[in-house]
Amino acid sequence: MRKPYSRSAPFVLDDAAAELVDRYWRAANYLSVGQIYLLDNPLLREPLKPEHIKPRLLGHWGTTPGLNFIYAHLNRVIRAHDLEMIYICGPGHGGPGMVANTYLEGSYSEIYPEVSEDVAGMRKLFRQFSFPGGIPSHAAPETPGSIHEGGELGYALAHAFGAAFDDPDLIVACVVGDGEAETGPLAASWHSNKFLNPARDGVVLPILHLNGYKIANPTVLGRMSDEDLRSLFSGYGYDPLFVEGAEPFAMHRHMAATLEQALQDIHAIQQHWRNGGTDNTCPRWPMIVLRSPKGWTGPKEVDGKMVENFWRSHQVPVANCREDGNHRKILEDWMRSYAPEELFDENGRLKQELRALAPVGARRMGANPHANGGLLRRELKTPAIEDYAVAVERPGATTAQSTKILGQYLRDILLLNQSHANFRVFGPDETESNRLGSVFEVTDRVWMEEIRPYDVQLGRNGRVMEVLSEHLCQGWLEGYLLTGRHGFFSCYEAFIHIVDSMFNQHAKWLKVSRELAWRRPISSLTYLLTSHVWRQDHNGFSHQDPGFVDLVANKKADIVRIYPPPDANSLLWVADHCLKTYDRINVIVAGKQPEPQWLAMEEAVRHCEAGIAIWKWASNEGNSGEPDVVMACAGDVPTMETLAAVDLLRRHIPELQIRVVNVVDLLALQSREQHPHGLPDDVFDRMFTTARPVIFAYHGYPYLIHRLTYKRTNHDNLHVRGFIEEGTTTTPFDMTVLNELDRYHLAIEAISRIPGLLEKAAHVVEALRAKLDEHGRYVREHGEDMPEVRDWKWEH
Repeated sequence: MRKPYSRSAPFVLDDAAAELVDRYWRAANYLSVGQIYLLDNPLLREPLKPEHIKPRLLGHWGTTPGLNFIYAHLNRVIRAHDLEMIYICGPGHGGPGMVANTYLEGSYSEIYPEVSEDVAGMRKLFRQFSFPGGIPSHAAPETPGSIHEGGELGYALAHAFGAAFDDPDLIVACVVGDGEAETGPLAASWHSNKFLNPARDGVVLPILHLNGYKIANPTVLGRMSDEDLRSLFSGYGYDPLFVEGAEPFAMHRHMAATLEQALQDIHAIQQHWRNGGTDNTCPRWPMIVLRSPKGWTGPKEVDGKMVENFWRSHQVPVANCREDGNHRKILEDWMRSYAPEELFDENGRLKQELRALAPVGARRMGANPHANGGLLRRELKTPAIEDYAVAVERPGATTAQSTKILGQYLRDILLLNQSHANFRVFGPDETESNRLGSVFEVTDRVWMEEIRPYDVQLGRNGRVMEVLSEHLCQGWLEGYLLTGRHGFFSCYEAFIHIVDSMFNQHAKWLKVSRELAWRRPISSLTYLLTSHVWRQDHNGFSHQDPGFVDLVANKKADIVRIYPPPDANSLLWVADHCLKTYDRINVIVAGKQPEPQWLAMEEAVRHCEAGIAIWKWASNEGNSGEPDVVMACAGDVPTMETLAAVDLLRRHIPELQIRVVNVVDLLALQSREQHPHGLPDDVFDRMFTTARPVIFAYHGYPYLIHRLTYKRTNHDNLHVRGFIEEGTTTTPFDMTVLNELDRYHLAIEAISRIPGLLEKAAHVVEALRAKLDEHGRYVREHGEDMPEVRDWKWEH
């Protein structure tokens, strides 16, 4: 149980306690410098020699002493109040500090026993940092206690709030660097306080670390006055508390008192809300603005140039320590200034009185299970997809909105898991637009600002997270997943590109964490991309871009999956499957508009389990062995247009032998050597043939299909049609015509590619081209598609 806070008087850190905290901070600083510079002689028991220095000096010092300072003080309050706390390190390359502190508290050596708590272990600790075969310079999956990849700036605060949702006892200390604070995603993240409910959620304590400089320039926030910063963050809805200075002992006392005040304020807000207090406005949470010198406690000058409190301390303040004796002397004096003999015993172990400052067991921030979320993960309860099945008595005879059916399934997941509070739906103001509105039958959108009497579907306890920032939705979901929960992210297809880089970073995190036995699996990140390229009736060219899957396909094969289900029952199977997976990123592409339904549930299950299949009911190849042409498709609109093209071909050239292949697991097109879902070559060859033309209608950019299949035997006969960057605000069918993905172009392509057929069927091609001309005239006169297109049904 958390120990109660006393509010009787301001907290004062006494001299003895300040001395101990300072020594602990010095120990972390010493280990941080050692990681950047040293190969050997870890405790400086002899003068530094060139061979003790790394040949390549890589790492970042400037932000690190501030991070170490914060870590030491968080340790103190964790012990004092028995807090459940994790530390998110926003400043990019703060890795030396994160590694140093987890080593000091003992969690690092527990995970990596070879990096032992002695001289030999310290030598390994130093050697491995930014060294071939070692660890990165930033807080990475290899770093205990981290759920945040420090290689890219902007996402720390969103991750922190995602971690705090639905975890009422958790405090997430989130350090935001002043360089990071200049990024767009981070600027939007301050608004996350409008979505945090004190009654049921944990809390985020933002610590804005202002050391004044980024790589080679001042920072914007670092140059702002305290008055302006107070106005800025008060406007965001926070109560900013300032800690400023450079003299260590004054700063220790100030930081300790400020942290106590922040925790008292947090406790008061939570008690008010958890004891039945209700306010029609957001609570004003505390945050800390910490101003400290960049490169604090490091060299003040090198070669006559200012270093401490300036951008030259950002990376490696003394750069030529192997070759330059003067530089080596500066480094040695710098490291000895921390008095390592006062910090470590003869064996190289942190002295006992300092070890006693760190929390113990799972209270250590490097060992907290929330930072290894798979330890806390519960399996998601899901309903049977058969309960939502669309009845399909005959292919194409039924019309339904696939994502609307999925919304009913998601609604019931929310119901089934409400007692665990471990599932949320995320999206940028599009849940209803994407036809997932059934979820609002059982929950609201989270909203902690004023709720007015005429507002609908807004509530303090909602489980739908909507904010018009794809960055925030992604960051919240990542933090939620990384701390052991489940979620679902729906987005307009064109605008998921906004989080391309966030996707990259999460994919890299998963790739590395899967290789670490101590990192337990977390739930997969699942996207639904809808309102897609082929149905932008109200928006047009700006909303037409299916290229996110091209980026996704770049990642390691066992990390990503891409699914374009052709109808509602297939979408149900795919979503159900994706939500049960772990350590992956799943991308589902499905339209929200009414569309033909092709497969009964039993058929959809078989099809999705196979990933790729011949649709025998749509084919007419008989028993002749091989067809004249393979008509392949992936995606809902391409599937419909392919079947309409097959219908045209069968009516105009009934003797033509046609095979229809549908792809629902896109990466199964790769070989088995490239992807675990890939079809074996012999199976692929039997399905797509080794010499017949294949006309492939694809949802996205055509080159991806070529890229996935380039090693296949029949690749030279593969002719792909997809989005070719033609678009506007127009009718659904006209969009396919503009990009030559429509039924007429597909049928003409098939006739043109079958050897000898074009000469025999020239009149068919002429008739099909006439239909394209007729369409062009009709749609521009009437503003809608021709009745024979609009009302087309599969009749075979």
